[in-house]
Amino acid sequence: APPYAKSSPRQKPSNLSFLPIYQSLPSPPAKPTSAQSSTAAEPPKIMTAEYCRHHNDEGQLVKRISIAVVGLLTVCAIVILLVWAILHPSKPRFLLQDVTIYGFNLTAPNMLTSNLQITLASRNPNNRIGIYYQKLDVFASYHNQQITLPTLLPRTYQGHRDITIWSPFLYGNAVPVAPFLEAALTGDMNGGGLVMLDIKVFGKVKWKVGSWISGRYQINVRCPAYISFSDQIKSFQVGSTMKYRLLQTCKVDISR
Repeated sequence: APPYAKSSPRQKPSNLSFLPIYQSLPSPPAKPTSAQSSTAAEPPKIMTAEYCRHHNDEGQLVKRISIAVVGLLTVCAIVILLVWAILHPSKPRFLLQDVTIYGFNLTAPNMLTSNLQITLASRNPNNRIGIYYQKLDVFASYHNQQITLPTLLPRTYQGHRDITIWSPFLYGNAVPVAPFLEAALTGDMNGGGLVMLDIKVFGKVKWKVGSWISGRYQINVRCPAYISFSDQIKSFQVGSTMKYRLLQTCKVDISR
């Protein structure tokens, strides 16, 4: 058999040859996060002096506009209050001059028929303020129950210290009244003969100062009218008509 060549002695491998292969390979680069990628993509903002000055100018403009609006409103309020305080508007004064009774009959069952005419005067006591009477209704009542239909007075402008006189007719045909009011009215007419009626006026008024006209105000007027059916001295009788001269001051209330 052919001679085999003599083999050389086997060398012991080094420890480095048994290290894992991944230790010898370079590690892959880390994947950037979304925040890092967006930060890297956007260039850094630089707060320049011009940018800061622009924002400061906008803030100053808004502040100046707000101060101007508040100042203007304050000045207008002060002017209105001064004008109102200097002029000092007073309520109009009403006077019930007379009442003429054409008919005043109480019939069963609890029906009252009244027909009368009144003379009502109004005076404006203000020196620099005019009064617009926009809408005025007048009616008669007995113990707070209305016994006539409301009569609308014509619209009127009343100048400084002017006097306005109205003479409306008040009608109430077969107006039903409460039973206790019928008993009270019968007792007044047959007993002492004195009946107290209330002539009431309600409506809207406006104040006028120069060219300025205010908003509407509610006016309520109450004029007591003492009618005597037995005392002929205080009345003038013409046929079945009785005229009573009263000159009665009225109470006036004005509200917003």
